[in-house]
Amino acid sequence: MPAHSIWKGSISFGLVNIPVKLYSTSDNSKDFSFNQLDNKNHKIQYKKWCSIEDREVPYSELKKGYQISKDNYVVIEKEDLDKIKMKTTQSIDVKEFIDSKDLDPLLIEKSYYVGPEKNKKNGTIDKAYTLFSRVINETNKIAIGKVVLKDREHLVALRAYQRGIVMHQLRYIDELKPVDEVEGMDGSSSYSSSQQPSIDSKELSLGKTLVENLSNKEFDISQYSDEYTKQLEKVINAKATGKETVSNTLSKNQDEDVSKNLLEALKASLQQKTTKPKRN
Repeated sequence: MPAHSIWKGSISFGLVNIPVKLYSTSDNSKDFSFNQLDNKNHKIQYKKWCSIEDREVPYSELKKGYQISKDNYVVIEKEDLDKIKMKTTQSIDVKEFIDSKDLDPLLIEKSYYVGPEKNKKNGTIDKAYTLFSRVINETNKIAIGKVVLKDREHLVALRAYQRGIVMHQLRYIDELKPVDEVEGMDGSSSYSSSQQPSIDSKELSLGKTLVENLSNKEFDISQYSDEYTKQLEKVINAKATGKETVSNTLSKNQDEDVSKNLLEALKASLQQKTTKPKRN
């Protein structure tokens, strides 16, 4: 089934405009969601309830409020939001190009496929799309730009992907928590360098050897699958047909006694079969 586009516009840089469409990169059709039921299997409904007046509040009375202190809110009206609403330009405006290595994956919030807008008369792909895709691929560059989606301006990155382009919606730098807030990581004010455990040369060498033994030239993600979702689907299908479910607890095959000693754990790991099993 052909994918449905969720946005239509163009990539704009310089005097060049490339007509494109955005598509979701994820398939949520296999996601499982549960409803809450009472003891008679009746679906539970949620009501908007005012605990002060002890009453249900109709939708027409609901407002948006931002809490500034305990029990103190600033009410934001629709007119307030309309005043700062971003103008939809239907354009991904490229601001600059960077080396692909300079894009920190931590900044990526979500991703979209960027497909070409075909010519309605002859069905051909715009030549500018193909050119743009090849240029950023062969120069190993990423385009940084801005686009308005759902009334909000987003920082985005465009990069070549297979035969086309993907767009990453990025977080702004002030949306990331500082790493210094994480206890134990380099630079943390609550964790001094004197507390760092010492690593001897033998441990380091064995660690590198183990990593090398588990390394592949190419990453094939198709060898991995969501084992929990598979088991959950079996449970649902079995219960739907009145069959017994079989317990299949997922567990790690790990010798806890060996893992307590880092050096012994490394040695034991290297003694295991070098053949890499298929991942789940």
